[in-house]
Amino acid sequence: MTKAKKRKKNNIRYSKIVIFTSLFLFVCMIGRVIQLGLSTEVDGVNLKELASKRTTATEKLSAERGSIYTSDGEALAQNVSSYKLIAYLDKKRTTNKKNPQHVVDKEKTAKALAPILGMEEDEVLKYLSKEGVYQTEFGAKGKGLSELTKNKIEELDLPGIDFIESFKRYYPKGDFASYTVGYAKTEINETTGEENISGEMGIEKYYDKILKGEDGYVEYQKDLQGYKIADTPERRKEASQGKDIYLTLDSQIQFFVEQALNNADIDYDWEWFNITIMDAKTGALLATATTPSFDPNIRNITNYLDPTVSSPYEPGSTMKTFTYMAAMENGVYEGSETYLSGVYTTTDGTQIGDWDRNGWGTITFDKGYAMSSNVGVINLINRHMTSSMLREYFKKLGFGRKTGISLPNEEAGKLDFKYETEIYNAGFGQGITTTPIQNVKALTALTNDGMLLEPYVVKKIVDPDTNDVILKNKRTEIERVASTETVQKMIQLMDDCVNGIGNTGSGFRIPNGELIGKTGTAQIAAENGGGYLNGKEDIISSFSGIYPKSNPKLIIYASVKRPSGGSQKPLSNAIKEIVNNASKYYGNDDSSNQQIEITEYKVPSFINQKLESAKTTLASNGINYQVIGNGDKVIKQYPKQDDKITNKDTVYLITNDSNLTIPNVVGLSSKVANNLLSLLGVKVKLDGVGYVVVQNIPENTIITDGMEIILTLNPKFSTTG
Repeated sequence: MTKAKKRKKNNIRYSKIVIFTSLFLFVCMIGRVIQLGLSTEVDGVNLKELASKRTTATEKLSAERGSIYTSDGEALAQNVSSYKLIAYLDKKRTTNKKNPQHVVDKEKTAKALAPILGMEEDEVLKYLSKEGVYQTEFGAKGKGLSELTKNKIEELDLPGIDFIESFKRYYPKGDFASYTVGYAKTEINETTGEENISGEMGIEKYYDKILKGEDGYVEYQKDLQGYKIADTPERRKEASQGKDIYLTLDSQIQFFVEQALNNADIDYDWEWFNITIMDAKTGALLATATTPSFDPNIRNITNYLDPTVSSPYEPGSTMKTFTYMAAMENGVYEGSETYLSGVYTTTDGTQIGDWDRNGWGTITFDKGYAMSSNVGVINLINRHMTSSMLREYFKKLGFGRKTGISLPNEEAGKLDFKYETEIYNAGFGQGITTTPIQNVKALTALTNDGMLLEPYVVKKIVDPDTNDVILKNKRTEIERVASTETVQKMIQLMDDCVNGIGNTGSGFRIPNGELIGKTGTAQIAAENGGGYLNGKEDIISSFSGIYPKSNPKLIIYASVKRPSGGSQKPLSNAIKEIVNNASKYYGNDDSSNQQIEITEYKVPSFINQKLESAKTTLASNGINYQVIGNGDKVIKQYPKQDDKITNKDTVYLITNDSNLTIPNVVGLSSKVANNLLSLLGVKVKLDGVGYVVVQNIPENTIITDGMEIILTLNPKFSTTG
């Protein structure tokens, strides 16, 4: 036999061996499978018994609820550890008698736990004496335990006593901004025993899903005693933690508001008192508080509706601001136009009077605003407006519709007026209803050169694990609702209302004259719909204001229901306290110069006077001035005669110079820059709103006929003039 044939024969033999071996192993495997399928016991282990001792357990991995902060990082709502007390009763837990893992002495345990839990000893013993259970709990008093209580119990070193950790919602600043923050409630599933925290009011409710996050889970095999079986696989999905929310609330401004309400409460009584403050340039809600309030930790709540957004009421004369704006925007307002004040009789014989029914004789519409004349509003509507004009302008400002702010249960209020008396009433804030948030929103038009802003209460939303900013809110413009001329005129009227002599808002005047606004008093409607209540205290007194007038930072709306004696004092005292504190906070406090401060100066006429004489007069009164031109006599001036200014303002003196030049107006407000340049014969084109940041024609350029200057404006520019 050749070597090749021998090699071929050996290969065939090896192949047969491999095939037979593989076949044998396959038959053995099939046999084993059949054995496992038919037999209840393998290798001495009972498979059915083993299976019966295993179950699949699913355990929830709870997501931690996000925290709520002020804009400057003060915690308003957060999670703190909370503990549930349990006792193991099954003796099988103990494998070493020297180290027992179940309750050994029930009487001793009950006696030790009872005083700490605030329970009767017999009550605790009843829980410990349950038969046939693996573990027990101790009812409501055994849940929500603090870290301190847990430590006290642990110090007792009681066998079989353990804790299950969870979280409860805690509000570290108590009733601070409580209506805005709201509260979250812990609910326990009676079937599973699982705890769930859900928002019930305020931000806690509105952003419940975002704050809550998403729970995870873990699946694993456990034995009959409930222990996880080692070396068995598990399925796991990690929890997605809730997001942190930073509100626009300024902790310091909010504190000023809360403090003012508390201080006012010492001397006066009322049914409720609300103050809401907005950033004048952004629409961000800086502070809002209501008394009576509540502590979300104990939920001593008497009213579940947030007055800032959820309880519309008749605003009264603060609405006159917007009625006057409606007239101005329709091009029909002339402040010097006169009417007879006192009482007005409608076509159906209804008499509507001023708050002083004797009136003040024949007065101008300007004076009527300062004196809060209802008859003035009636005449303004009668002569120059229709009901549809008034209604549409109110709607344009946002009344009669929700603002969309991120707070639950917002109400739209109502603008229902059709007949003669209803129209007049609406003009001075009766018969219609609004909310504080609507009022501060409408006032943004006066602090942004006619541009209406969107109000907002959430600054940003942050992922606490990554610090990524998920959402960030900012100033949002809605539409222009007023001209620069209308804004300037209303600012003037609001200034005169508060800082003029003997006007209705004079009780709100502060030393530097920078607070301006409008007062309001509304009668309270009878619950049966039968007109209005007539008691002295059956009123809602209100104030809408802007501070400071020269560079607004704050929009303020405050109202108090049924103040004792019908007094405006609690309102004015609270507002002045807030503004004075805010002034110091923003660095506007001039207390070091109080002795020489001139709070108000009525500008005289310097026209045709010698320049040096005018300069002397202004200097002696502590008033800043700027001379334009190289002449020796004043031919024009700004502000004009009888305008009221303070020592922070500047008087511009234009001299008899044939070659007047462009002044530097950077830093001036659009109003001042426009009026000054117009006085010099220069056409002005404004780009933006606020203060001048760029002028396209440099200062000292000689003014020529038909010259036009473009002024670029920015609402956040820090004025120098």
